[in-house]
Amino acid sequence: MNTSPSNRSSAANEDSPNFEKVANSTQFEHLMRQKKRFIIPVTIFFLSFYFLLPLLTSYTTILESKAVGDITWAWIFALAQFVMTWILCIVYVKKSASYDKQAAKIIEEIKENEG
Repeated sequence: MNTSPSNRSSAANEDSPNFEKVANSTQFEHLMRQKKRFIIPVTIFFLSFYFLLPLLTSYTTILESKAVGDITWAWIFALAQFVMTWILCIVYVKKSASYDKQAAKIIEEIKENEG
């Protein structure tokens, strides 16, 4: 049995679609626009929320007031960052699974059209 790299790559090429066709397809372009419409606002929100804590604690006294007992709003805001990170991570994982399904569907459609 010959398992040279050239034989393995030719076998893999039989199963893989033409990725140039995939990248140029209207369905794939739509998928990429859909991903950008999700990722860009979420990234902006995350970075804004993340950098707001050091900015507010360094340049204002807003977060120094007590919220519950001796706990200040700075501690609550810091804890909220952990919660926000986990929530965004969970949402992204679920959303990316749907993007993966759409990408697989696009690849299958192109492979069917080629074969």
